[in-house]
Amino acid sequence: MSNFQVAYNLIDSLASGSKLTFEEFMLLLEAYQSDRGNDVYRYARNKAAGIRDSIYGRNVYVRGLIEISNICKNDCLYCGIRKSNSHCDRYRLTKDEILERVHYGYNLGIRTIVMQSGEDAYYTDEVLVDIISSIKEKYDVAVTLSLGEREDDSYQRLYDAGADRYLLRHETADEEHYSKLHPDNMSWSHRMNCLNSLRRIGYQVGCGFMVGSPYQNNMNLAKDLVFIQKFQPDMCGIGPFIPHKDTPFACEKAGSVELTCFLLALIRLICPNVLLPATTALATLSSDGRIKGLLSGANVIMPNLSPEVVRSKYTLYDNKANTGLESLDALDSIKRDLEINGFVLSLDKGDRVGFDRKKIRGD
Repeated sequence: MSNFQVAYNLIDSLASGSKLTFEEFMLLLEAYQSDRGNDVYRYARNKAAGIRDSIYGRNVYVRGLIEISNICKNDCLYCGIRKSNSHCDRYRLTKDEILERVHYGYNLGIRTIVMQSGEDAYYTDEVLVDIISSIKEKYDVAVTLSLGEREDDSYQRLYDAGADRYLLRHETADEEHYSKLHPDNMSWSHRMNCLNSLRRIGYQVGCGFMVGSPYQNNMNLAKDLVFIQKFQPDMCGIGPFIPHKDTPFACEKAGSVELTCFLLALIRLICPNVLLPATTALATLSSDGRIKGLLSGANVIMPNLSPEVVRSKYTLYDNKANTGLESLDALDSIKRDLEINGFVLSLDKGDRVGFDRKKIRGD
């Protein structure tokens, strides 16, 4: 049996609900990187799109992203808002500014808000509880947080205040690789413990990683896929690594849009019900990156609702694509772009199909 037939059989196994081993994921990655890699990708993409359509139809869910602060205590080597970047123009949104953007998005019809930030000490539990409670009292929206690592009791308080989902990229499932991307004071085991705590509390939980990050190899990617297969996240955000000029990785090569799309397809096969974004990083490296991601099994987009005056300051990487919603006309433009490619824009909250909070919590 040829290596390509083995790859097709492995993709069929995933599509039928079987689990793969680390070695089998390695075989898939090697087949993709061969001279017939495009055929392997197309086969995986078609299987993934079919599974997504059978669960979610052609719906693409909109999340309104509000980047509330670019102040961060951490010094991750790849990140443009790292603590030691003295060229970063820092900002922080007030409660009123955040609520104004939620109101704006709500009037557009958006029913999921994502608050994202560097790890900014200003946003204590008390401050965030006040903001989340105010949002939930005034608007019928799902609140997603992406605020980095916190302690268990903090996650619990934010959940009790009304937060529904939490995004925390694991960055890499390989501890040694993690140590090459982060300073010594950051711990891979603590990152993993945070993900487990979020799941135990009852959040819909998202993990994810960069594709093509420095020092990454097939073994790292296979470990990521094994981890995702075991963890079964409700959401999974992956995107190509893009260097930032003011970081130690400024001269590193960007990741591949094509490999990212292949991995999106595999993740859809591994986690059929997952909510899978076509990320801004894809759109940054390729003008049709968002559509390529959706064709590969993704079903979420996250246009930017941050105030225009700060939007250019949240620069995790260089040349970030502008995915802002300036008006209802912009949302209509996104809708038309999706419809041309056979997708339907959905403004629903869009919970993961099959999510059962009571089951997760053991209530």
